[in-house]
Amino acid sequence: MSQRVLVAYASKYGSTAEIAERIGQTLRRAGLEVDVAEITPTLNPMPYTAVVVGSAVYTGVWLKPAVEFLQGYSEVLSKRPVWIFSSGPTGEGDPMTLLKGWRVPEGQRHLVERLQPRDVAVFHGNIDTEKLNLAEKMMITVIKAPTGDFRNWQAIEAWAGGVASALA
Repeated sequence: MSQRVLVAYASKYGSTAEIAERIGQTLRRAGLEVDVAEITPTLNPMPYTAVVVGSAVYTGVWLKPAVEFLQGYSEVLSKRPVWIFSSGPTGEGDPMTLLKGWRVPEGQRHLVERLQPRDVAVFHGNIDTEKLNLAEKMMITVIKAPTGDFRNWQAIEAWAGGVASALA
């Protein structure tokens, strides 16, 4: 039976969507059947043999659609190989160091632990100030978050390659 993989993501401005697409491309190159889809209320992981779930992180939390997806399908996901990724920290250096060591937001840790994912990754994000609203721009200024695209495509592809190897 061939592996059918869902790469599901929650993205506010498209950066996490681009990461999910790159993960999907890497998995396809490895010969896997892959669907990359934005998390919506109708997205169902049941037809898939494995699932990768990713969310952007804003102010230390995942986007609501990702949280609701994990909550709503926790039983289904707990019976499949699952990988989790977050995107969000900007700046130079190790993303987990920038996030003071956490791999998932504190509020979602219990949910992720219950799923027992094969791996949890944190990738650098992208803050494009042209896309932010005024409140977001003010918040970025107050917390002094570095702006720009800090995504490490090699690290993302290497992680996705590990997912593909585990499913081979």
